[in-house]
Amino acid sequence: MTAPTISFEFFPPQSLEASFRLWDTVQVLAPLAPRFVSVTYGAGGTTRDLTRDAVATLHKNSGLNVAAHLTCVNATQEETLAIADSFAEAGVKEIVALRGDPPKGAGKFTPYPGGFANSLELITALKNRGDFLIRVGAYPEKHPEATDHAADVEYLKRKFDAGADEAITQFFFEAETFLRFRDACAKAGIEGKILPGIQPIGNWKGIRNFAKRCDATFPAWLEDAFEKADRDDRADLLATALCTEMCSELMAEGVDSLHFYTLNKPELTRDVCHALGVTPQAKLEKVA
Repeated sequence: MTAPTISFEFFPPQSLEASFRLWDTVQVLAPLAPRFVSVTYGAGGTTRDLTRDAVATLHKNSGLNVAAHLTCVNATQEETLAIADSFAEAGVKEIVALRGDPPKGAGKFTPYPGGFANSLELITALKNRGDFLIRVGAYPEKHPEATDHAADVEYLKRKFDAGADEAITQFFFEAETFLRFRDACAKAGIEGKILPGIQPIGNWKGIRNFAKRCDATFPAWLEDAFEKADRDDRADLLATALCTEMCSELMAEGVDSLHFYTLNKPELTRDVCHALGVTPQAKLEKVA
């Protein structure tokens, strides 16, 4: 099979140690020539300034094509669009437009006074604001707030109709989960590119707990497999094998692009990419 096009997600550092870890991650993964890398917002918009700084620094120093996350949380429409303008001024013209999680302790999302009510409004405003390439979130399993899975598919269609160019899915644990979702989207008339979000399992307990919070299901055998692998000190080997196998299944079904959630820990992602035939193309020459 032809090697896939890849992209990576990073999160902005909140300490000096985390800054070094981010740049170590960039140095490890940049030679794989990703189509783009994205930088997240923290829950509730808590890392807005850090995200802006990390995006600008990566764009200036790494040579990578950087996409910035932007959410509707804790900001007016004018403030949110001013951040988008600052990205554009820094030369960053790709945005991952999301509603965003509610601030910690809020329980549910409530529009900020004068802010965007949802991702559709944000997408529309960005499309009218400038020449941005806009990516959005997608959910191969039912979003915790959705009435059913069909509602998720319909809402994704509305995002594309509002001006989204591509979508990136929440992570999942079995290839069939994404393939069923892709079929449902095609049936609904969605023609935009949908990138499967791939999460190498570097820490099973942490990923399992996050999966429970976002209603991502995992097969019972997976928990048993990691319990045994942890006892034998082979968890990374298992994680690499399982992630490579799932990606290979996706590629066999015509998926040609993969988006990896790195958690700023690059080794598993690098090893999976190598196993899929993605080899280093160039060395990173400039780092901050």
